[in-house]
Amino acid sequence: MKKKGRLTFNDEACKGCGLCVAFCPVNILSLDNERINSSGYNLISVSDMDRCIGCAHCAIICPDSVIKVEVIDNE
Repeated sequence: MKKKGRLTFNDEACKGCGLCVAFCPVNILSLDNERINSSGYNLISVSDMDRCIGCAHCAIICPDSVIKVEVIDNE
């Protein structure tokens, strides 16, 4: 079975540090230059959720627990 992931973000807690971007092994995360939260930080954008492998590297490295990863078994 191939695993997939679904990411959700607590946008207001994000400080736009970019650690999740750097640690994503499939390079689907980026800092969005057009979206900001109420504190003025750039938010994370997912380019292709279908490519997420559910590894949770992004959530583990996030210092502010912004990211939630739901792992989906895809048959």
